[in-house]
Amino acid sequence: MTAEGCSHTWKMINVTYGHIITEKCSRCHIVSTYFSFEERPPLEEYRDSDHFWNVMESAQSFRFDFQCTRCGQIVNFEELMGLLMCTGCDPKCEAEKIQRLQEKDRTWVYIAFGFLPKAKHKQLSEEKIAMLEDFFNQRRKSTNSRIKIISQERVTDFSLCYGQVIKDMNMLSLTPPVPDTDQAIHYLGGKQ
Repeated sequence: MTAEGCSHTWKMINVTYGHIITEKCSRCHIVSTYFSFEERPPLEEYRDSDHFWNVMESAQSFRFDFQCTRCGQIVNFEELMGLLMCTGCDPKCEAEKIQRLQEKDRTWVYIAFGFLPKAKHKQLSEEKIAMLEDFFNQRRKSTNSRIKIISQERVTDFSLCYGQVIKDMNMLSLTPPVPDTDQAIHYLGGKQ
């Protein structure tokens, strides 16, 4: 089957765990992020050209790509740094306003965020955000709740955000995975 005529059913592939590192230059105050695949994240300060980088935060997370189980198409998510669960910490934030509107429909709001500074990194397209939302909702066999994924552009100020970084796929499901099943392999980062 060709990718053009396919109604895709996605599975995660190339799941890799690591750390999101957020650092800030003490001279120019630019905030930068990157993903570290090291077991222990680097926390020491360093100099790079005119920048003096200090680690502000590190958080466990995971990276992945999608593959369609029907046509085999692979979609790379290299510009996605992680998913953040909106906790409703700032009433002025657009993400919080969306969260409040979606709450009555039992919809959880997550933010798909890319690497900083945004001007130096390709950011996630609306098409890929829609793919993420479809994927995580196809996993939810329950009609009681849904997941809404929005762009990081909807967060008013990340420095004031207390959202929770999603550390593994289990955090996006209300039910535990069934061990030794296709669900555990494809959705939970297990080895095939």
